[in-house]
Amino acid sequence: MISIFTAPKPFTNPHIATIQRNAIRSWKAIGADVILVGDEEGIAETADELGVKHAPDVARNEYGTPMIDSIFTLGRKLAKFDLLAYINADIILLPDFNAAAERVTRTQSKFLIIGQRWDLDVREDLDFTGDWVERMQNEIKTRARRHPRGGSDYFLFPRSVFEYIPPFAIGRAGWDNWMIYEARQKGWKVVDASDDVTIIHQDHDYSHLPGGKPHYKLPETFDNIKAGGGKRTIFVLDDCDYILKNGMLDYFPMSWKKFWREVEILPLVRWHSKILTEVFFAIFHPKKAYAEWRSKKTVKAD
Repeated sequence: MISIFTAPKPFTNPHIATIQRNAIRSWKAIGADVILVGDEEGIAETADELGVKHAPDVARNEYGTPMIDSIFTLGRKLAKFDLLAYINADIILLPDFNAAAERVTRTQSKFLIIGQRWDLDVREDLDFTGDWVERMQNEIKTRARRHPRGGSDYFLFPRSVFEYIPPFAIGRAGWDNWMIYEARQKGWKVVDASDDVTIIHQDHDYSHLPGGKPHYKLPETFDNIKAGGGKRTIFVLDDCDYILKNGMLDYFPMSWKKFWREVEILPLVRWHSKILTEVFFAIFHPKKAYAEWRSKKTVKAD
């Protein structure tokens, strides 16, 4: 049994409204307990329409953007179950999400499950009755595109972890990467479930963001990175230490690239030493380290 919480965008844009309703309906179709967080236009009405919970009183930053720590607090408060998931409001889930959660919880008490998504252009209301799973799987085979490995669009974890979240802004870059870093440095198993969990991201534009700019170009993204501990805490899917494949939990596949990455982050996730972290970064990325040093020196001079 999983409690899913999310912070939807306003339901004013017809296309955004459609894909968000599709996502929420899919979560209900797999039996999840669903909580919508925020007071954006249309959220209360949609929660009532779809028969899900609503937590309106979310905290915001000076830009008016909802804050992740507040969203997680509200989600936890209303969650019915001890297995929680934060999921972006444009993500369609299939029943394999439940199967993966069940498999990992059999043997693990503290973990984070994340994974790669499929991108699909969806323009209409979807039907989540009958043979809907087979229909969605066929859509993936014929029309979907595999998204590059980066952060994650879902975070599945037990209630006992992530009790503290820094003051991140939702919908901006950096916070999802911090989730991976935080789990690694706390010693929780970080599981890449891309092979066993099929999630579908419904395509959309950036018209909902200030100036229509991608989230990684907004000032709040840089605030997120700072709040999370800086650039060294930008972890991606390849920084997982376990995978779930064919229902089996195993170590993340080792390669030379993975080996040296693990050596590079050792001072950060095991020794918790900022100084050694910077030393190791300079050894592995001398050009980037020098460029950062030059940039900081220029800023101080100004």
